[in-house]
Amino acid sequence: MEQIITQVDAFTNRPFAGNPAAVCVLPTRQNERWMLNVAQEMNLSETAFLVRQDDGFNLRWFTPTVEVPLCGHATLASAHVLWSEEHLSPDEVARFYTKSGVLIAKLQGEWIELDFPVNHSKETVAPRELKAALGVSYKSVFLNSLGYLVELESEELVREIKPNFQLLSSLPLGKIIVTSLTNLGSDYDFVSRFFAPGVGINEDPVTGSAHCCLAPFWRDRLHKDELLAYQASRRGGVVKVRYDGGDRVFLAGQAVTVMRGELITA
Repeated sequence: MEQIITQVDAFTNRPFAGNPAAVCVLPTRQNERWMLNVAQEMNLSETAFLVRQDDGFNLRWFTPTVEVPLCGHATLASAHVLWSEEHLSPDEVARFYTKSGVLIAKLQGEWIELDFPVNHSKETVAPRELKAALGVSYKSVFLNSLGYLVELESEELVREIKPNFQLLSSLPLGKIIVTSLTNLGSDYDFVSRFFAPGVGINEDPVTGSAHCCLAPFWRDRLHKDELLAYQASRRGGVVKVRYDGGDRVFLAGQAVTVMRGELITA
């Protein structure tokens, strides 16, 4: 079969920044083995597969090693492809049926807003190996369904941290968000990074699902419903966060297409 595949940089307004994802809008459903093979071939943190369904699209996300239940940047990339390649008109809502429920995306000028489920964190006792794996001291450690959320003392520590990925991958969850307030005078409210060696990704450049955890965490501390976040990976990316204390988080980002090609398989 021949299949168009599009590569998009998400949570950025310029190429070669943000988080790259591959997007396949499929004519019919494919089996999991085929989708995983494609994800391995693309070798990006996520490859998204969409099939039109009723009033929306079935959406699944694969890393090069596993299927994941939720991925923000590949959802943003998928919505971008649906509008930019005219699967949807600009005034239509993108509705995705996923393993995390129904997700909605809306085009708002140059930004795409995603409607995601909130992910609350509870303070926990850190595994003994965590400090050694991170290589820095931390203020507090929390746990959510994505993994550990670790608050560091400063923006500089978040930006400069160099984890031991082998140790991180040996932890029970193998996925860690590190975060802190930004320095005084910054354009952003908080910074973060996301490490996921447990699913084959040492560092994810920009992570929408992590901001579903970060939204309630920082709202409780900053007492603001609208926050501007920066994920301080090497590529970097900007996320607008809106959370009013309910069960949904609204994440907004920009996206650019960087590559489009034809996948030819047996």
